[in-house]
Amino acid sequence: MFVMYTMDLTGKVAIVTGGANGIGKAIVEALLDCGAKVAVADKIDAPANAAANVLYIATDVSKSDQVDNMVKHVIDHFGRLDILVNNAGISTMDYFVDIKENDWDKTMDVNAKGVYLCMQAAANALKQQGEGGKIINISSQAGKNGYRLMGSYVASKHAVLGMTKVAALELAKDKINVNAVCPGIVETDMKRTERTIGGELRKVNAEAIELEDNSQVPLGRTGVPQDIANVVIFLASTYSDYMTGQGVNVTGGMTMN
Repeated sequence: MFVMYTMDLTGKVAIVTGGANGIGKAIVEALLDCGAKVAVADKIDAPANAAANVLYIATDVSKSDQVDNMVKHVIDHFGRLDILVNNAGISTMDYFVDIKENDWDKTMDVNAKGVYLCMQAAANALKQQGEGGKIINISSQAGKNGYRLMGSYVASKHAVLGMTKVAALELAKDKINVNAVCPGIVETDMKRTERTIGGELRKVNAEAIELEDNSQVPLGRTGVPQDIANVVIFLASTYSDYMTGQGVNVTGGMTMN
């Protein structure tokens, strides 16, 4: 049987959580470039000049009522849902023995609970639609490795990979592919903040940490948001129809498992 594979997402509707900045913004732009209509779910207000194929929804992904409203609003506005990209995430930093309970809870609420709530709401909508779909979770190489000063973040990203695998098994019969992307070191505002805070904790400057970061990447550079968006597009397209339950590394070779 001949199958036409394509990166063309015309007619598809996607939700990108945390889509206003950094990796999320690059994912939104890439989806739009491929023809999709996109809902940007973030803790923001919609800009006055929003395009017709972009819907902004102020959403706290750790609140189930807001997540349910997000999915309902997207379907009411665009008529359907095809793709969910769980990108919203935060990081807090400290030595493991010094992690504050509030920081732990805040990180897990957004990075783990938020992914669970969004996956659940989107999966139920996709099942009701009955046409399959794609769920793409942004984990991290921290979901596979341990990193000093990042205990709560590492735990949350391991949780994302665990949820990805379970959902992939359970939703396969509904033709819903569930995969994760595991970025390495990506140049975003969050990464630059981590270098500053990490430098203070380690008593080195942020510039030294940036040099250290680059020295660890076999391909010789840290990533940019577009590197991650490129792989998200692949996972959202028909080219990935035989992939599910995977944690795909986009790390420049830093993580190879």
